[in-house]
Amino acid sequence: MTEKLLSVSELSVANAARPGDAPILDHVSFDVAPGEALAIIGRSGAGKSVLGRSLMGWTEAPLTVTGGSVSLGGEEVLEAAPDALRRIRGTGIGYVGADPTRVFDPTLPVGRQIAEKYRAVRPGVSMKEALERVHELFNLVRIPEARHRMEELPSKYSGGMIQRAAIVDAMIGETKLVIADNVTQPLDVTVAAQIIRLFQDLRERLGTAFIFITSSVPTIKDFADRIVVMDKGRIVESGPTRQLLEAPQTEASGQLIAQSPKIWGTTAPESLSASDELNRPAALSITAVRRTYKVPRKDKLFGSVFVQAVRGADFDVYPGESLAIVGESGCGKSTLMRLLTWLEEPDDGAVHFHGKNVGTFTKKERFDLRAQLQLVLQDPYGSIPAHWTIGRTISESLRLHSDLGGKARRARVEATMAEVGLDPALYDKLPSGLSAGQRQRINVARAIVLEPTVLLLDETFSALDPMEQTPLIELFRTLQRERAITCIFISHDLALVRRVASRVAVMYLGRIVEIGSNENVFGRPLHPYTRALLSAAPTIEASPYDPGECLVDGEPPSPIRLPKGCAFAERCPVSRPECLESDPMLRNTLARGRIACHFPLARGMLESAETKEEISRVG
Repeated sequence: MTEKLLSVSELSVANAARPGDAPILDHVSFDVAPGEALAIIGRSGAGKSVLGRSLMGWTEAPLTVTGGSVSLGGEEVLEAAPDALRRIRGTGIGYVGADPTRVFDPTLPVGRQIAEKYRAVRPGVSMKEALERVHELFNLVRIPEARHRMEELPSKYSGGMIQRAAIVDAMIGETKLVIADNVTQPLDVTVAAQIIRLFQDLRERLGTAFIFITSSVPTIKDFADRIVVMDKGRIVESGPTRQLLEAPQTEASGQLIAQSPKIWGTTAPESLSASDELNRPAALSITAVRRTYKVPRKDKLFGSVFVQAVRGADFDVYPGESLAIVGESGCGKSTLMRLLTWLEEPDDGAVHFHGKNVGTFTKKERFDLRAQLQLVLQDPYGSIPAHWTIGRTISESLRLHSDLGGKARRARVEATMAEVGLDPALYDKLPSGLSAGQRQRINVARAIVLEPTVLLLDETFSALDPMEQTPLIELFRTLQRERAITCIFISHDLALVRRVASRVAVMYLGRIVEIGSNENVFGRPLHPYTRALLSAAPTIEASPYDPGECLVDGEPPSPIRLPKGCAFAERCPVSRPECLESDPMLRNTLARGRIACHFPLARGMLESAETKEEISRVG
């Protein structure tokens, strides 16, 4: 590269509170050209996020820069005066993190907050002009009803929409470089794919350069021009994307690529046969479950609207099997999880646990249910008390649900810790200093110490990089095999679902639109929405589903104002007039599972004579 937008030379960062530790960044050097997309990859703890924040001059105590320089367009960033640094952050470098909700004040409209930032970095601009600029960028990043959305609070935005607003916030000052730090990790696959396409569009239209920080190799495969690989605070390899992915030169790079999850070349867990389902009572049975929330209207003092979060969920989960529930943000997955665990009661329908209607349980029976139906949450940090020892965290449920004495409880907890791969010597230690993977093992131990029959895992693996996920997936396979635990995975990570689930249920706008075996849903999907999800899944393999044909844009319809016909019809690339008039119900397709679509085969999804005959017989 002859022209440099950003130049990083020998940058080193250390933890001043722990002077004996190895540096967090150790003599890091690289350049970025105008309009270039550079990916920085590495496993958790490699120093990627510290590097991203250091480029903005955001190293805060106890972290301290011990050497090196960062130059943007020839201007030194690390030694800039406060006024100059604010200008650099406003008009030179923009930053988008993994949690966009922290960018915005929850009490002020999103558009006005961004407009105020624009006025701060562009003195003399009126509020009217600033709002017009925000409106222009909202349209550019394809936020629907941009003028209306600008006046809404952050809480009214979906995950994908608030991430797009954060991108506008980062670019409002016409920044030349955007640092995107794990921006797609918390997003579902369709929104993540749209964000990557948006970045590519912004590069082409505005000439913006990007530094994309991630632990997911497939995410940047088709976006980045070059890759920088980090390991233990150092750059161990760099080069053109295709060249590095096809022929990595270092062990760290090879491990990252080898452990990138595969979808199409992976053998799915074996599903139950139809006869097994008929002859085996369900562990958990959900029948016509609905949940609607009444929320106040913003435009009327005493008015209210109704949000249809779950609309007639109906399925069984059998002992020892793994069912995954997938779908976009806001589709109702987490609400359904709360209904299954009876943290919320459904408005209609029933939840049966081993044949008993949970709605008829006494208070004591519901308390006892908690021991048999356990939940493992997403956040490995916020879900563990920082002031409790690891042993106390895991043993608390035993204290509530068993008659074991102190010594017996400790013995049970230490045995469980060893089973999930935690050193029992950590029993009296606080969780500080543990990795995200170790913390999730604490959550798993806390859940299984009561020997439950059903586990619900709500995005349990989404905060972990692929190298941390692999041993935990193996752990769950072992637990299922040895304890015959029934698992329900709620996840947007389709590569994970492919490896852990024997059956898959696809949700869209509160309704299950397809459910079937792993092999059928991934290999022969019937619903166009399922194909859209699969086409958006990041993978280093060649996908059988072309995003150009399958991927959908925009946001789902509002659950407050549901359309008359199929809720997916307005986004479906090949919908018919009938789809706008009639709402399809979930129906059986014999051995293929169940589908809620009027014309699954008319969409060219499957061409085999066998499948055509099957649908005609049922439909």
